[in-house]
Amino acid sequence: MNNFTFEEINLMCIYNSGDGTRQELIEALTEMRGYLGADETELLELTDSALAKLSAMTDEAFAELELYPDFDSEDNAYDE
Repeated sequence: MNNFTFEEINLMCIYNSGDGTRQELIEALTEMRGYLGADETELLELTDSALAKLSAMTDEAFAELELYPDFDSEDNAYDE
């Protein structure tokens, strides 16, 4: 269940701040979600999916994640 998608990892990288704890990231994503409009369905779904996976994992498993954005992989996908 902790298999994050490319998009989820990039979203988490954007909102992972402070001392980088799982709980802080959950709080940041939850706050951001509150600013989204009903028409932003794709971002709402992405955020909900990431939040569900973060909530289901342990702090130890979260500490093992490498939260570094990989924008090059996405750029390469558009080149093909």
